[in-house]
Amino acid sequence: MHKRFLTWSDGEASREWAMLSLLAEHSPGVAPRPIQRAQDGDAPVIVMERLPGAPLSARDFNETIVAELGLALNRLYQVPLASAHEAGLPERRVGPTKIVRMLHYELNQLRDVSACADSGLVSEALDAARDYTARPDAHLTPRLTSIGIADLNPANVLWDGHVCRLVDFEDGGLTEPAFEIADHVEHIANRREGRLSAGALGKAVGLSDEDVVRVNQYRVLWASFWLLMLLPGNGAFSRNPSGTTEDQARHLLHLLAVHV
Repeated sequence: MHKRFLTWSDGEASREWAMLSLLAEHSPGVAPRPIQRAQDGDAPVIVMERLPGAPLSARDFNETIVAELGLALNRLYQVPLASAHEAGLPERRVGPTKIVRMLHYELNQLRDVSACADSGLVSEALDAARDYTARPDAHLTPRLTSIGIADLNPANVLWDGHVCRLVDFEDGGLTEPAFEIADHVEHIANRREGRLSAGALGKAVGLSDEDVVRVNQYRVLWASFWLLMLLPGNGAFSRNPSGTTEDQARHLLHLLAVHV
């Protein structure tokens, strides 16, 4: 299988190669085995093995698949951190040390939400997110204790009827499991279907009670991230059905009420 990247500038190919190499050495079978780095014109290419299984959709998640996904993610998180450092793997995109600062900046930009079906609701949620990211308790002490895939769109999980395997590591890097679980369950492709719960996935991965608390705090940040992505002017606004932004606003306000 050949994966062609658009540019060198963002380092996606280097991230993917480092992640796949680490997994091939320490947790073989979780991800494709990397075979070769190449170049197609001006674009980087990674040649990797083709894995069995078909991509999941958010509607496919059930108790069995979530349990197997938890095992795959646990094996990912068990890759020795020292090996990741030796490989020069950086922090994942939108990582634990950066997300609050990024959100606070973006939430303080002027936003025209007049195209939303309920602009008042969306504005209320944006204001609440802005207030939250300005609070000291929004800044959890970052922990870069493992590596993570970052983008767990359901299509990046392959299921062969018995085992979950993972693909697409171009955004991956140093992170912490609680941050990753929060990202995964709040991903709009997962959350809209409601089949992948933080409790079930956290249990399948084997999170500690402390990590469960951190997951819920991180979920507020990721819900704020997706509200921004779903605002008018962004691609996700036009790609999703009318009312998706309002649903995300209600979801964020609920998380703030329950977990903050």
